[in-house]
Amino acid sequence: MSQLSHEQEFNPRLAAEIRFDTAAEKLHLDAGMRKVLRTPALEVTVNIPVLLDDGRLEVFTGYRVQHSVARGPGKGGIRYAPDVNLDEVRALASWMTWKCSVVNIPFGGAKGGVICDPSMMSDGELERLTRRYAAQIIDFIGPERDVPAPDVNTNERTMAWIMDTYSMHVGRATTAVVTGKPMELGGSLGRREATGRGCMMVTLQALKKFGLAPENTRVVIQGFGNVGGMAAQLMAAKGFKVVGLVEYDGAVFNPHGLNIEALMKHRRATGSINEFPEAEAVDKSEALFLDCDVLLPAATENVITSENAAKLRCKILCEGANGPTTAGADPILVDKNIFVIPDILANAGGVTVSYFEWVQDRQGFFWNEDLVNSRLEEVMVGSFNAVDAYAGKHGVDNRTAAYMLALDRVATAVKLRGIYA
Repeated sequence: MSQLSHEQEFNPRLAAEIRFDTAAEKLHLDAGMRKVLRTPALEVTVNIPVLLDDGRLEVFTGYRVQHSVARGPGKGGIRYAPDVNLDEVRALASWMTWKCSVVNIPFGGAKGGVICDPSMMSDGELERLTRRYAAQIIDFIGPERDVPAPDVNTNERTMAWIMDTYSMHVGRATTAVVTGKPMELGGSLGRREATGRGCMMVTLQALKKFGLAPENTRVVIQGFGNVGGMAAQLMAAKGFKVVGLVEYDGAVFNPHGLNIEALMKHRRATGSINEFPEAEAVDKSEALFLDCDVLLPAATENVITSENAAKLRCKILCEGANGPTTAGADPILVDKNIFVIPDILANAGGVTVSYFEWVQDRQGFFWNEDLVNSRLEEVMVGSFNAVDAYAGKHGVDNRTAAYMLALDRVATAVKLRGIYA
């Protein structure tokens, strides 16, 4: 890979294209198929008038992008943030296509977003914004067309508003139009824990590959939210030594393993992981480079870059966040022989249980949590083994293998369906 400019390395759309191109080249896809797989199937931009609490009318801009529906309905979250832009939504929609494909669930990829600052809006304003946005994209979503989910600054309540708005328009309760809903409206057991649980499951498979036992495995986790916090809890319960925890405002370290339950209690009481009495404070900018067996970045994108990847001292990198590693860092990780479990595999537990939620809603029959988790394990373990085998067969690193496998499945679907004309 030639030297990337700063924009190429840190722009999510360009990063997605670089990895797409690498996999497409390895698969020898022809130019026409590359165009089909690269180009979004549908892009919708809507302008959303909202009556604010002070009586003013404001107009917000929203997007919904369906990257591919070749293998099934679009699937992907909706985010509310001031920096939402169409390039970002396009990139995230393509990531969803490859993520759903690599775990072989029958969805395509989609993503949505609204440019707004939810922290400056009341609950009433957010509800009016959500319902109007849902109404304006209603012709493009549905259980068999495109199934939204929560993302940055959206949640179960947001999904309930979208589900209700859609249901009012079609004249019947339609729970399967979104996932990530409240349990009372057709949500699935195990959904909140699914992404962190999936990270633990694929890490366990990597340990088996290298003959490591959880109790001898030191883990550093970046992020203590829904993904990182759940992964920390589950890994600690399995016997892993979670020795380091990195947050936006600090980091803590205990070479004998952190007491995760005590750390969570401390964070609830103080609002921070800092000054935890059972650990020493470490520089958060250096904590990712602690000596460990597993590094699990589960916070933000672009934290492992061409500038710092050489400093990593882990054997296994499990990407709990979306895009934590830039394309410029990929060849460095390969040179260091770090075993990467790429994001489109590692954090696919969330979309997998979203798929289970959609299935349960359509059946009108709900599973207990043990069944959800056992089926999640079946998907995650099978997908890990498929990517690992693909990497060995084609002599490529895991990220390239995951993208090759995903592209191959979508390209096969397109070829089998043919081009309607």
